[in-house]
Amino acid sequence: MPDPTEPPAARTTAMFREAAEAAEAVARQQGAAADLERIGKALRTRSPNVVITCARGSSDHAATFAKYAIETRIGVPVASAAPSVASVYGSSLRAQGAICITISQSGRSPDLLATVSGLKDAGAWVLALVNETDSPLCELADEVFGLDAGPERSVAATKSFIASLAAIARVVAAWGEDRRLADELDALPDLLGRAWELDWSALVPPLVAVDDLYVLGRGLGFGVAQEAALKLKETSQLHAEAFSTAELRHGPMALVRKGFPALMFSQRDETGGDVGDTASALVDRGASVFIAGAEAAGTTPLPTVQSGPLLQPILQIQSFYRAANALALARGLDPDRPPHLSKITETR
Repeated sequence: MPDPTEPPAARTTAMFREAAEAAEAVARQQGAAADLERIGKALRTRSPNVVITCARGSSDHAATFAKYAIETRIGVPVASAAPSVASVYGSSLRAQGAICITISQSGRSPDLLATVSGLKDAGAWVLALVNETDSPLCELADEVFGLDAGPERSVAATKSFIASLAAIARVVAAWGEDRRLADELDALPDLLGRAWELDWSALVPPLVAVDDLYVLGRGLGFGVAQEAALKLKETSQLHAEAFSTAELRHGPMALVRKGFPALMFSQRDETGGDVGDTASALVDRGASVFIAGAEAAGTTPLPTVQSGPLLQPILQIQSFYRAANALALARGLDPDRPPHLSKITETR
């Protein structure tokens, strides 16, 4: 059940309303079965040796999820394009035979367009996952899959991010002809509705007065850790840094002190043991640890909805968005209007 003490104001923000619509957006994607079948066949026919992702902001965190999903389910290496290589340096890349997967809400950022255009000219086949399907990015793409998230007014992207993750999972299922994953995706809208109702209120009071935070995940969960850290920066003005649990001991652990907060995401796959061990190490150093999807002594567990491991991060970020909205208000901030930010960022 949701936090019974959640203030009424929390339900009036655009961030709250839009995040709550994620399940509907993902359900709408189920009508694109023919598009997915065509895209899956095209990917199998091309049988690329490499996939290049191109995205910014929250969409780039979705690309992190895509990297792990494609590499673990399809076995094709995935690299992230640096848009500045094309838009600032004017350099071209060799991309013959590569697949470019570009992810965007607006499909209008100049650096994204320059990068995708350059990759296509260099021989890449382009698949665009885009919310605005009448955008310039879609005109460049060889295939388009509409995210179908609908209008999103809050600066903090929520439902469009979840729709991006769902679209990536659908593409992976179609590419690999993975019937089990496709069946799990059929159940995703209902699971997202249940995830939205979970009570993550334990996260709010301890973070009201802090300045710094680690957000941790590994493998499939790392992309949502990146996304959660960004949302805490945007909406709560928290200095939140995302790390893979594998990287934490390569320096960042030195900053952990008594009471230092850490939010951890875990899915039930081969990474679970490492996440649990890292949680225990943080507790031993006096950290205040909140963990979703795993258990460790001395931590505060956050409830999760069970599913296949590839979809667990999607469900966890849905639960997180509700808590992030409440946290921003508890810190006296408007999550819809972060300072110095706008909805569409046109970087060059």
